Amino acid sequence: MKIAVAGGTGTVGRYVVRAARERGHAVVVLTRSEGVDVLRGTNVDAAIDGADAVIDVLNTTTLSTKKAVAYFETVSRNLLAAERRVSTPHHVALSIVGIDRIDTSYYAGKLAQERLVSASEVPHTIARTGQFHEFAEQIAAQTTMGPLTLVPKTLSRPVAAVEVAKHLVTVAESSPAGRAEDLLGPQEESLADMVRRMYAHDGVSKKVLEVPFPGHYGRGLGSGDLRGGLPSLFARTTFEEWLLTDHQA
Repeated sequence: MKIAVAGGTGTVGRYVVRAARERGHAVVVLTRSEGVDVLRGTNVDAAIDGADAVIDVLNTTTLSTKKAVAYFETVSRNLLAAERRVSTPHHVALSIVGIDRIDTSYYAGKLAQERLVSASEVPHTIARTGQFHEFAEQIAAQTTMGPLTLVPKTLSRPVAAVEVAKHLVTVAESSPAGRAEDLLGPQEESLADMVRRMYAHDGVSKKVLEVPFPGHYGRGLGSGDLRGGLPSLFARTTFEEWLLTDHQA
C-alpha cells in the first residue's frame, strides 16, 4: 500500500510513519519542508495522489474553542477536498474517546473534525483512542511554575502513542468502516498521579497539585468520560512500562 500521513512528524505521526514502513508500505509524509501545507491547502493533491489511504494525525495545541474548531475544520476540509479530487479510497482520522459531552475547548475542534469527516463523500474511518501517556509530559510542560505543577483533574485510560500509531495503520489497511472500535489503555489513570510518577522516575523534585478546572471543559476532564466505554480494544503498554521504554527523561 501507499499511505500518506498528515502530521507525520508529530507525537503520533512519527510512530505512524515508522509502523507503516515496518509493515512494508510506501509512506508519503505531508510536511511544509517538502512544500506541502495542509493548513493552507498547498500542494496537497499532488502529495496524496495515488495513495491507498491518508492518515490524518495533524494537531494543534490550544485551549481556545474558536482556534481549535478553526484549525481542525480547515485542515480537514483541505484534506477531504484534495482526496475527492484525486479519488482517495480511504481517509483515516484520529480522534479521542469520550468527548461527545465535552464540546468545548480542544475537544470542540476534534468533534468539528469528526462531523466534517462523517459528512464527507470520501470513504473514511474515524479512530478514537484514549489520551496518550505522553499527555503527562505535555501538560507538565504547560502548567509548571517554579517548583509547582498544577494538573487539571482528569480521569482517562491512556494509551502509548506507539500503540495508537500501530492501530491507525491497521485501520488504514482495512476497508473504510465509518467508525473503528475504540482503543483504550490497559488501566484507568488520573493525570496528576501520572505526572507524580513521571517526576519520581525522572528524579524531578516538584510538587504536583491536582486542581479541578472551571467550566464545562474542566467538568468534562474530571467526569470520567475520557475513560471511554465498552465494547473497545485494549492496548497493552501501561504507564509504568512506557516510562521505562519510550519516555525520555
